[in-house]
Amino acid sequence: MKDMGLSGISPVDGRYSKITLPLRDFFSEKALIRYRVLVEIEYFILLCQIPLTELEAVHRKSFEELRKVYKDFSDEDAIRVKEIEKLTNHDIKAVEYFLKERFEKLGLDPYKEFIHLGLTSQDVNNTAIPLSLKEGLLKVIFPAMNELLDKLKAMALDWMEVPMLARTHGQPASPTTMGKEILVFHERIKEQYRQLQKLPYPAKFGGATGNFNAHHIAYPDTDWTGFANAFTKKLGLERSQVTTQIDHYDNLGALFDNLKRICTIIIDLDRDFWSYISMEYFRQKIVKGEVGSSAMPHKVNPIDFENAEGNAGMAIAIFEHLSGKLPISRLQRDLTDSTVLRNIGTPLAHMLIALKATHKGLNKVKLNREALEQDLEKNSLVVAEAIQTVLRRLNYPAPYEKLKELTRTEDKINQAALEKFIDSLDIPEGEKEKLKKVTPFNYTGILPDKSKL
Repeated sequence: MKDMGLSGISPVDGRYSKITLPLRDFFSEKALIRYRVLVEIEYFILLCQIPLTELEAVHRKSFEELRKVYKDFSDEDAIRVKEIEKLTNHDIKAVEYFLKERFEKLGLDPYKEFIHLGLTSQDVNNTAIPLSLKEGLLKVIFPAMNELLDKLKAMALDWMEVPMLARTHGQPASPTTMGKEILVFHERIKEQYRQLQKLPYPAKFGGATGNFNAHHIAYPDTDWTGFANAFTKKLGLERSQVTTQIDHYDNLGALFDNLKRICTIIIDLDRDFWSYISMEYFRQKIVKGEVGSSAMPHKVNPIDFENAEGNAGMAIAIFEHLSGKLPISRLQRDLTDSTVLRNIGTPLAHMLIALKATHKGLNKVKLNREALEQDLEKNSLVVAEAIQTVLRRLNYPAPYEKLKELTRTEDKINQAALEKFIDSLDIPEGEKEKLKKVTPFNYTGILPDKSKL
């Protein structure tokens, strides 16, 4: 019998497991162990390449065999590490012992004591976890973000000239266009995405308290700072230069804060589309077999945007905790960072669900031009801003107050009433004719240049 996500404690591994499945390669327990193995092996290889005198005899052909240990890392390998951990009660030591077993099988037994040489656990964790974060973002989150950006851009281009009544404070305001309003979200997400791509992925690599104490005492003539910088750079990370036993996490916090802002923008987008659907500016495509309400057969609910909003909110809450907690540690180190870092896949899973659900929701909406046009026709008074601004240019006395007197009435102000008011003004006939041509349908200002998007 298929599990169907019924046994997962968290919905990201249960109900939404099909969506979040790609993240397991980067943030599952198995993935964490694999990245730790990767760091330990690449560290050993670089020690051989210095070379340390004791490792000069290690044949270069052994390097690819060693790399296969993490490249071909299997479920059985992960289970073996967990079995060792039951004895050691220490996850990094379990990785070290696992690698010693592999060294023996590969004929590298004489060199196995150089595994984890001079390192502390957080040299491995604070390199493995940022690397997994970087690769998880690059291979899963960023493609989903690009997919959403492409969809928003296409919608913006398609509907750039479709006039729409704007609503500020929920009230009718100067018209805009549907495409331009969608482009607002595209630009906001794109800008945060641009900033995110510039942020460094930090690594801590410096021994027990960050000073290479053991390295320096064993090999005083080696430039260990340069070695560590080269090692982390080779992995695509940027080493934090002065640390305690752990990374200070400030740059990691910046990454989480940026991801949080993107999720905030997604919530804003979801709520606006939810409102447009409520106003019937959009209708939703009917999916055969779907049920909107258990009691009301007619309903087609905007569930994708609601789903996205809820999951983006969950992501924000966890990102906030990560960015707020991680940079704080007692003296040179306490264990709270370690247990918290194990959860970085959870907000990314919620964020992925939000990105996918928002994209799905956008694919289901159809523009209802009739509703847009009806709203514009009912609100001719929104061109009052245009009339009073032109009157200001003509130095007409008290133009704002004149329009306020006209529009602040219980009587319906339609196009005919506006034209009658314009005819009553003591201004040149040519100006009157220009003002009469201004309607909610063409009073949309300067729109973004589509050729530059």
